[in-house]
Amino acid sequence: MTNENNDEQSDRIDPRFAETVDFEALANKYAAANRQALSAEDAQSPPVVEPASAPTDSERVLEAEREVLKARAELENFRKRMQRDSEQQLKYANLPLMRDLLDVVDNLNRAMDVARGDAADSSALLAGVEMVSQQLAGVLEKFGCKPVEAAGSEFDPNVHEAISQMPSEEHAAGTVAQEVAVGYLLHDRVVRPSSVIVSTGPANS
Repeated sequence: MTNENNDEQSDRIDPRFAETVDFEALANKYAAANRQALSAEDAQSPPVVEPASAPTDSERVLEAEREVLKARAELENFRKRMQRDSEQQLKYANLPLMRDLLDVVDNLNRAMDVARGDAADSSALLAGVEMVSQQLAGVLEKFGCKPVEAAGSEFDPNVHEAISQMPSEEHAAGTVAQEVAVGYLLHDRVVRPSSVIVSTGPANS
């Protein structure tokens, strides 16, 4: 009898304890704490990066066409640059030859100057040397080598080399009064400048 009473008492909940504990509020509290913990884990986890989509066939074709056009443009620019370089090399290929021939021209001019000093004995020599000089000048001109205009022209440091100055009644200041050595151009490039004496104007000025 005593044991049965004890079992019945153990199965029953003390009404006072039931009144003091709110089981529904306790369950809601645990649920809210669980949700908060899950939210914190989601915030700490790194974002999921979706893999980039593979290019389509049309995109690959467009990219290949752009590469082909770029390669063609680079090849055309290279061809034009090589053509310009080749033309420049051909145009001025005779520059060393011109410099060597100019020494010959100078010697012929000196020989003619000497021959003119004694016209009675050297007329034949003078005629021969003048013919050679004219022939050589024609060869130079054929290859684009022409003398620089100097005497009486305005002094130009690009084609003239001033070796001295002198007063002159015939030439204004800043002009070439006398040409000592003829200068030459190969096309538009100076082979050598003319050696000149520059006028300072009339002596009394």
